[in-house]
Amino acid sequence: MAHYLDHAATTPVRPEAAQAALDAMTRNWGNPSSRYEPGAQAAGALEGWRQDIASTLRCAPEELCFTSCGTEGDNWAIFGAVALNRRKGKHIVTTAIEHSAVLEPCKELERQGYEITYLQPDRSGTIPPEAVQRALRQDTILVSMMLVNNELGTVLPVGETARAIRESGCAALLHCDAVQAFLKIPFAPKELGVDFLSVSGHKIHAPKGIGALYIRAGLRLPPMLYGGGQEHGLRPGTEPTAQIAAFAAAARLGYASMARDTAHMQMIKEYALSQLSARLPQVVQIGAGDAPHILPISLPGYKSEVLVRFLSDRGIYVSSGSACHKGKPSHVFAALRLDKAVQDGVLRLSFGYDTQHSDIDALVRALGEAGEQLLQSMS
Repeated sequence: MAHYLDHAATTPVRPEAAQAALDAMTRNWGNPSSRYEPGAQAAGALEGWRQDIASTLRCAPEELCFTSCGTEGDNWAIFGAVALNRRKGKHIVTTAIEHSAVLEPCKELERQGYEITYLQPDRSGTIPPEAVQRALRQDTILVSMMLVNNELGTVLPVGETARAIRESGCAALLHCDAVQAFLKIPFAPKELGVDFLSVSGHKIHAPKGIGALYIRAGLRLPPMLYGGGQEHGLRPGTEPTAQIAAFAAAARLGYASMARDTAHMQMIKEYALSQLSARLPQVVQIGAGDAPHILPISLPGYKSEVLVRFLSDRGIYVSSGSACHKGKPSHVFAALRLDKAVQDGVLRLSFGYDTQHSDIDALVRALGEAGEQLLQSMS
């Protein structure tokens, strides 16, 4: 029996989302731009799906553009915001623990002559609000801060950052990567005070290859592509209606059960902590871990890549950090300045609405076996 404990990497597609995609491909397959009945039906369905997702974010449908993923939304927001504010300065503020989808665009902008301030986390894994205030300057044109860190589960002070920008008087636009926060903690872009916000479908039990970017009303990003005028003329190309239909179904269902699901994930997380602490006293919890679905731990003295393979051989699936690292050391855990033995043994557990106590029990048993069978690293 498999025990999947890596929901922060991706989630299994809900049957209802898969059915919605199938219906869009077999019954509502028209091109939304076509001017005859099948096209008109597809166009109406498309706007209904956009409304469904907008309702979960409590924003206007016209403030959402569909993207292929969170990475696309992050890149579009960052480069677009810089283009909008290009005459007002060349200073950008972000955090050292952002997803690579934010850090890599910032590195590219550094190569183009922009100055980037990377805010460092405290030992709990969050960014102190006063650090943001100190970093802002009159020539700051963009701040990019995620809402929930994908490896630590810490909730970052996005709302406080929006207030700091307003109080500073600078022209900075605020982008938020909310991929790990969507349907895991309550928020709305307007309440946070952000200008752009990225979400992704495959983190909420929709297929891979679909996401959305919130663009605050009144802002107009430069088009990502040029073509037929779809997505308000900002991201033209025939819409992937099957993926959008599945995204809307997953968002609608996830929003309806969000309180119950997050309470369940929090309960599983607390159960995991209690069982790990009772049976494996050497286990270390890393960071504050505010979000209900992410729990980073470490087995000091062991190598995380060895532990991941050991667990995988027993049908237990966890990660040593973000799946996007592809085995490379995590910049997030490095930013916490952990002891080397702790950093080397890091595992990220992440839970879904269907994670069971039996999944945790299997993990704890297997980690106990690892402690008995694997040689500790001498590093």
